[in-house]
Amino acid sequence: MKQTAGIIFRSMILVLCGVAIGLLINRRSAALPPEDLTAYSPNSNKLDKVMQIVRKKYVDSIDVDSVEGVTINNMLQKLDPHSVYLHQKQAQSLSEKLEGGFDGIGIESQLLRDTLFVTQVLPNSPAAKAGLPNGARVVTLNGKPFSGTHLTNDKVNDAFSGRSNTGVEVGILNPDKTIKTYRVKRSRVSLSSLDAAYITAPGTGYIKISKFGSATDVDFQSALKRLKGKGMQKLVLDLRGNGGGYLNTATTLADEFLPKNKLIVYTQGQHEPRTDYFASDSGEFEQGKLAVLIDEHSASASEILAGALQDLDRAIIVGRRSFGKGLVQEQFTFEDGTALNLTVARYFTPSGRSIQKSYKNGVDSYRNDLADRLQKGELYSAQNDLEDTTANTGVTYHTTAGKKVYGGGGITPDVFVPEDAAENSRFILSLVRNQIFSGYVVDNMQNILKNYRTPDDFMRFYSVNDIEFNRFINYANNSEFIKEIDVRDVTANKAYVKTFMKAQAARFKWGNEWFYRIMNQNDAGVTKAVAALN
Repeated sequence: MKQTAGIIFRSMILVLCGVAIGLLINRRSAALPPEDLTAYSPNSNKLDKVMQIVRKKYVDSIDVDSVEGVTINNMLQKLDPHSVYLHQKQAQSLSEKLEGGFDGIGIESQLLRDTLFVTQVLPNSPAAKAGLPNGARVVTLNGKPFSGTHLTNDKVNDAFSGRSNTGVEVGILNPDKTIKTYRVKRSRVSLSSLDAAYITAPGTGYIKISKFGSATDVDFQSALKRLKGKGMQKLVLDLRGNGGGYLNTATTLADEFLPKNKLIVYTQGQHEPRTDYFASDSGEFEQGKLAVLIDEHSASASEILAGALQDLDRAIIVGRRSFGKGLVQEQFTFEDGTALNLTVARYFTPSGRSIQKSYKNGVDSYRNDLADRLQKGELYSAQNDLEDTTANTGVTYHTTAGKKVYGGGGITPDVFVPEDAAENSRFILSLVRNQIFSGYVVDNMQNILKNYRTPDDFMRFYSVNDIEFNRFINYANNSEFIKEIDVRDVTANKAYVKTFMKAQAARFKWGNEWFYRIMNQNDAGVTKAVAALN
């Protein structure tokens, strides 16, 4: 007891000494008279005044825009996880993705050994019209050395982006070591959000949409008509990995499947009156059977579409519980190109459910939700999916036919599909993130691709043998980005790696659709979706 009292007494003495020293330091540091804050824009709010003082008085030089962005974001994150301040490049990139285009030459590329390699020439782009080939090794730009100049992604973006009708000369290294120059005039490059559209089984079409942009509905309608012309009577719509986009685009797509006057979704907020979105009479696929694929990365506009089709019993939902984002953002753009994405309303499916998952435990907990679901085993087991989802905690709603559905945490599918363990393994994610697959295709598979005249021939007759697989593993092991590879990862993921190698090679030569055609050949989600339609 005496020992405890002694510790407390000594602690109090230390605290009091610290306070006294702090007061002494404060008195000495207060040699300058207090600043008159009325000199700083008297009509400004406190946040504005603080930033003005920092600009004028802070001890070191700082990036004011960066500090301002962090300050605003810290404030916004106290509201909800999806209200966010975007720096100029972030705002521009998001706008380009959703608006479906940008000004440039139209290539995808990869940096290898301080050299830029063209991994994809976008269809109908300025680069395609100029004849720039896939696999091109860019060594000069506008007559000056480009390769070996300590290239970065930002440097590449700055070099190739620019206003329409401005030109750039791209020097490509030929196999005989000579340089061929391509003169490319920048213009508007269209980006489709529709990744693939093809007949996947007799009478059954498959369409994959990566986001809901301004041109998605037009691209979708075109693909729908083309597939119907090939005899499509049933459709698998793949929204896996689709993080959302424009609300109006989601409702336009829902309209393709629903009869006139059906409620698709409604939005409402403190300052936003209820707005209802109804189907018109212009749907192109109101009768055929429909399955919608979703997963834990399907969010926002994807959930609006899937939720409407589920509530109205129009589609079978296949996959895993979706992300759970039921908030609507409006973008406010500032003069300097930065922007504020502010949540202004919630959306509700036709049955009245909000599928927004809770963020009452803070932003960090919200962002760790997917990791928690993975750790609990929810992504791999139908039973765990049922136990760990909103089925136990969410409010119960009913579809038009009386089926139970739940709010408060995403769209729970009608047919569960466990995640492929290989797809989510750290080994595979590391290979994809560090562009090892595409790098290997550029460096080692172009001669193989020359042997196949059509993508159909390549898909039917080519397979990655063990020799090629081992070459790939050695290539990955020698990469500067990959640490020593565990042989257990190689063994466990061998089949998936072989499929991905083949799919990436097909994408390199023939585009996105052939990547998904090959990946989907052994995809459990697509298989179950097709089966659910029979």
